[in-house]
This record gives sequence, structure tokens and C-alpha cells, in this order.
Amino acid sequence: MKQLQFLIKPAAGFCNMRCHYCFYRDEQQNRSTSEDCMMTLQTAETLIRRCFAELDQGGFVSFAFQGGEPTLAGLDFFRFFTQTVRKYNQKRVTVQYAIQTNGLAVAEEWARFFREENFLVGISLDGTPDVHDALRPDASGDGTWARVMQTIELLHRYGVECNLLCVVTKQLAKKAERVYKSMKATGVRYLQFIPCLRPFKSTEQSELYMTNRQYADFLIRIFNLYVKDFVRGNY
Repeated sequence: MKQLQFLIKPAAGFCNMRCHYCFYRDEQQNRSTSEDCMMTLQTAETLIRRCFAELDQGGFVSFAFQGGEPTLAGLDFFRFFTQTVRKYNQKRVTVQYAIQTNGLAVAEEWARFFREENFLVGISLDGTPDVHDALRPDASGDGTWARVMQTIELLHRYGVECNLLCVVTKQLAKKAERVYKSMKATGVRYLQFIPCLRPFKSTEQSELYMTNRQYADFLIRIFNLYVKDFVRGNY
């Protein structure tokens, strides 16, 4: 049976954080019509209608939302999206939802919605409080670790499945043990680690960018820590 996967950016590059390594800041500033980047309900419905026209009974479709910060599209947008999926899913295709969010805008209404619609929620969390707060401030320049932790606790209370996504910088690569313990303490058991990539053609020296060897060593240390915990029954 046919399977379709969609990666949707309903708020384009708009965000309520000012992450130091964000490539979208420059991209967003250079758009000729940045104010028109939010996905409209009409566009969302067109996408959904055409999607289900391509699928047969027994098929599968995945809708994954990213940003910028996708929650800036508003909860009403996501409610419209899931309601419209039900409207056009006449063949009872299997539907899967996922969203990657920084967690700042996720309040109880969002958590309830995620639970009702069976969203997999990815939360961006950069390893340790000090590094996260330094690299992922809000629009006012304030750290965000504590607020993201409150969101994770909220999702736990509502029984929402979630995972953590950590951007590994040179700073964090030196702190594998601290990163592992800190992220494990959240109670989330699915952890992802992606490297902070140097911009193309850039030779800038920065604590953001690792060598391939440093990234590999970090992943090996994380894996070994996980194996020890697993063997001891602590994971």
C-alpha cells in the first residue's frame, strides 16, 4: 500500500526563541515577503485533500510539523488540520502526527490536544541547563531551560509521548556524562543528538562547531553510558 510522509512548516522560520546557531534567522530576514509565510487554512486543506486522493484503504500517511516554531501557527490551525484530515480520510487510512517544538508555547490546551490526537512531540533541549540557557534564549534574551522543563512535566502528566532533541555543540561534546544524566533525569527515554553544523564555506572558529572526531567520541560515550544503565536495569 502507498505510504506518504509530509514535513510541514506552518510558521515557516518564525520563532519565539533566538538560538545562537539558528540558520533560519538569516533566511527569514532575507525573505521578500516574510509576513506572508504562515500557512493558510486554504493551503492546509488543499494539501490534505490531495494527500487522501492519492491513498487507498490500508495506506499510511505521516504529518510532521517543524519550524521555526510550528506552535506559532496557533492551536486553532492544528485543530483545523486534524479535523480536516478526518473529513477527507474516507478510506480509513492510518494517520500519524508528530511535531518538533521548543516547548515555550505549550500550555495545558496544547497538551490535551496532543493527547487527544496522538501526537508524538519532540522537545528541543540542549543537554545541560547552562549550555541550553546560553544558546537557546527567548526573544528577550532570557534562558528557557526551566520553562522547557515545565513543558516536559506537563506532557508527562497528560500522557503525551515525547522525545528530546539535543543540538550537540563543541561545548556539549566535552560534557557527555553531564548531558546524559541531565537529559535522562527528565524522564524521557528517547534521546536524539544532532551536530551543530558550520555554515557552508565558513571558516569561523567557535565553541559551536565540532570536528567529526569530537562528535563521534561524544556519541560513543553517550552510547556506553546507556549500555551500562540498560545492563543494570536502570533505563
